[in-house]
Amino acid sequence: MHRVILTALAVTVLPITLATAGHHESADMGKLLAADYRDEDRARDQYRHPAETLAFFGLTPDMAVGEYGPGGGWYTRVLAPWIASDGTYVGINADVERYMANASPERQARAKAFPETFPGRVAEWTGVDAERVHAVEIDEAPDWQGKLDAVLTFRGLHGLAREDLADETIAHFYGLLKPGGIVGVVQHRASEDAPYDYTRGHNGYLKQSEVIAMFESEGFELVKTAEINANPKDPANHDTGVWTLPPTLRKGDTDRERYVGIGESDRMTLVFRKPA
Repeated sequence: MHRVILTALAVTVLPITLATAGHHESADMGKLLAADYRDEDRARDQYRHPAETLAFFGLTPDMAVGEYGPGGGWYTRVLAPWIASDGTYVGINADVERYMANASPERQARAKAFPETFPGRVAEWTGVDAERVHAVEIDEAPDWQGKLDAVLTFRGLHGLAREDLADETIAHFYGLLKPGGIVGVVQHRASEDAPYDYTRGHNGYLKQSEVIAMFESEGFELVKTAEINANPKDPANHDTGVWTLPPTLRKGDTDRERYVGIGESDRMTLVFRKPA
């Protein structure tokens, strides 16, 4: 095993119940994951383990939860129906002017419109009432300071590291959380002995020790780690980065069978807490 496991523990997955927004009925996580609108998403469950991951984070459907960088909405389509009825779901986008400084004006404009457009997209995806979905740009969220029980970030810290915005954004997480609030992290994991140039974000992989250091430097405490999303078959050294693997398969038909056989990337799963 080429990775350093900083904390080893057994994870007990507890039953998760949810109130399905728009239907006002109780359902368990299994029913949510089997929803028709997840037909295309479901193939990724074997690699992303959403029920186990959310249970490990300690979330309940009555919490105020922010999802940083929802992107294409894979986790949003799990989180929003689970949280929005009895709790508060907030989609959180990057500081567009800083994160997308080199993007075209058109892309920047679309990203700046996120607070207005994202609730409607979630409603289209899931049937959740758009009025139950909140969306903010992380640097323009004064109404949410100290209001969230949890901030979650899935496979997105490498982009912040690449743009040298990780410390700044993690500090924003700290400000958004209540005392005692948590950050749940899933991130592509590099080997601890990987070359420095490979782990600066451009290849998608970060060292677990360095992610922990990022959060601790901003005042967070590491609570626990898990191997829920680990994949020992991934050597994490691909010359075209994490996107070599499914679902992107950047190399197309070149060695496709090999990469499909590896599956999605090896990932760390971490929980940090803002001191109470």
